[in-house]
Amino acid sequence: MERNLHQQFIPIIARLFKQRTGQVLNDDRIWRIDRAIETVVRQRGLGHSADLMTLLTEPDAASVEQDLVEALLNNETYFFRDRPALEKIANQFLPQLAQAKSATRQLTIWSAGCSTGQEALSLAILLHEHAAQWHGWTIRIVATDVSQNAIATARRGVYTKFEIQRGLGVGQMLEHFTETPDGWKASDALHRSIRFSVQNLLEGPPAGEKFDLVLCRNLLLYFDDATKRVAFQHLAAGMAPHALLLLGGGETVLDPSLGFASTASDCSLYRLNSGNHWTKSAAA
Repeated sequence: MERNLHQQFIPIIARLFKQRTGQVLNDDRIWRIDRAIETVVRQRGLGHSADLMTLLTEPDAASVEQDLVEALLNNETYFFRDRPALEKIANQFLPQLAQAKSATRQLTIWSAGCSTGQEALSLAILLHEHAAQWHGWTIRIVATDVSQNAIATARRGVYTKFEIQRGLGVGQMLEHFTETPDGWKASDALHRSIRFSVQNLLEGPPAGEKFDLVLCRNLLLYFDDATKRVAFQHLAAGMAPHALLLLGGGETVLDPSLGFASTASDCSLYRLNSGNHWTKSAAA
């Protein structure tokens, strides 16, 4: 009986997840619903999954829905993920950008789908390692994610030994993090340049900003084609004309109508085409 009820709610939960995040739970990911139900049942101290299903039918179901969405999100990330792409940005794109923006000496970066903060912190470390180049500059890293839990972790900036060792060298770890009873805490110097906030990419880019560099990695993989188009529209709307977009290793912008052009054969780096209509319509 409970199992039948459980199965009845799977499409409802999948639809809820799509509405809240834009992500599609295809057949190869539908198993995540079972795990999410078990997680929320345990967190709330419920006896059976049927109790959770009952809560979802009540008028004040919003908090239960949010718990399920959080449990379904894949917050997989680590420091310096796809290091060659980040090093290409640090060694080739950022020096060009520093020269182009020498008059204003302002650099803005958007980490979209930042998860628990490792990507934004990796960027801050890269900039710190080239500190002489950025002396006297105003640098802002805006890091956004749909997950409230992930952003809370990112703001706290404390990571387990396992998390801190994924992608960081010993020197970077000791220079930028301090071991505490709770874990390894990122330095204030790194966090000062980053603003973490809860935001859904599908609702638009961060307000009032035009970014020089945008990273949106391993998020578009979970969108259907229509949702990807909306995501690219919002990414483009947040980019300055000279900006660079970095996607995940398995992601591409193949549709020329989206208005992006590839800049590298060895990683997913893109610039806006001069005729990109998303940026034009956003400015109109």
